[in-house]
Amino acid sequence: MPQPNIYDVDFDLLDIPPAPAGHYAEQALLGALLLQPDRLKTLGTLHPAEFANAGHLAVFHAVITLTPPPPEVHTRKPVWLKAVLEHARPAARGLTAAYLHHLVSACPDPAHAPAYAAIVRAGHARRTLTTHAKQLVHTAGDSMLEDQPTAVLNAADTLADVVDHLAGRFPAHSSTLPRTPTPTHPARDPDHEDVQDERLLLAALCARPRPAEAARWLQPGDFLSPLHGRLFGCLLNVARRGDPIDPITVLWEAQHQGLITPALPPADLLGMLTDGHGVATEHWAEVVLRRALLARAHTTGLTVLAYTQDDTNTVHQLLAGTRRALADLAAVRARWHRATDPTLPRTTQSAVPASPRAGPVPLRPTATTRAAR
Repeated sequence: MPQPNIYDVDFDLLDIPPAPAGHYAEQALLGALLLQPDRLKTLGTLHPAEFANAGHLAVFHAVITLTPPPPEVHTRKPVWLKAVLEHARPAARGLTAAYLHHLVSACPDPAHAPAYAAIVRAGHARRTLTTHAKQLVHTAGDSMLEDQPTAVLNAADTLADVVDHLAGRFPAHSSTLPRTPTPTHPARDPDHEDVQDERLLLAALCARPRPAEAARWLQPGDFLSPLHGRLFGCLLNVARRGDPIDPITVLWEAQHQGLITPALPPADLLGMLTDGHGVATEHWAEVVLRRALLARAHTTGLTVLAYTQDDTNTVHQLLAGTRRALADLAAVRARWHRATDPTLPRTTQSAVPASPRAGPVPLRPTATTRAAR
C-alpha cells in the first residue's frame, strides 16, 4: 500500500493556533530587559525554563548569563542586543536581530517588568500542573504496572509536592475554587469479571454474622455497579439496626430502598446475595477498594486538567482547586492504607464517614505510613 506524501497534507498557516496571552508577556519582559538590563534585579526568582517559547528561553538565559555594558555605552551602541543575540543563537537557530528589535517594541513600559515576570511564572505554573495531572491520569490507567496503587499514590504525592512548591512562589491570596464546571467523566463501565467480583463480595458479606467488620473500609460509592453499591448500603442499614443479616433480610431492605422493579424482580436480587459461604471476604473487599482508589485517582487527574485548560482560572484558583481534588483522593487513600497496611491498628470505623468539606485533607501520609507503604 503506497504511503501518503506528507506534502499532500492540506495545511494552512491559519491552522496554527493563536499565541496565548502569556506569549506577549514573555515578549514584553524580554523587551524590558533588552531596553533596561538593570530591570533584572526587580524580577525576583525567575528561571529560563519558566518560558514557554524556546527562543524566549534562550534570550532570557543570555540576559541572566551575560554582564550588561555600562549605561553610557548601552545608550549609544547596540552592543547589548548583539551580545544577547550571539549568546542565544546556538540554542535558538532561528533567532534574528530583527526579532530582538521586535521584543523591544513589544514592551509597553520597562518599569512593568515585575508584572510581566509574574505572568510568566503563572503560565509556567499552569503548564507544570498540567504535566503532572496528565501523569496521574496515565498512571491510574496503566494496568500493566506491577504495583499500580503505589505508583498512583506516588504520582499523587508528586502533584501535591508541586502544588506546595508553587504555592510558595506566589504571594498568599485568599482565593475561591475554580469557576470551571466539574467535568463529566466517562462512567466506569465494569466488565464481566468486575461484576462477578462485586457480586461475590455481596454474597460473602451476607453469609457473615458481622459483615461490616470484613468490609469496614468500603463505602457504597466504591462499587463499579451503582446497583451493587446500593445493595451494600442496604446491608449496612440492616447491620446498623442490629438486625440479623442474611440474603432475606437484605432483600427486604432493598425493597424499602426501591431496588425491586419489574426489570429486577426479588428472585434476581436474591440470586446476587446467595452462595457466598467460604469466600475470602477481606480479599474481595480489598479488590473493590483498589478499583475505587484507581478510579478516584483517574478522576482527580482529569479534574485538575479541566482546571488548567480553563484560561479564566487564576493561578491561585488552580492551586486551590488542585488541593481540593487531591483531598477527595486522600479520603480514599486513607481507607486503602487502613485496609492494606498491617502496621496500622485495624479498629472498626464507620463505613460511611463524614466527607471532609471544611478544607483540604493532607494527601500524603506521615513518615511512619510512608515508610510502611
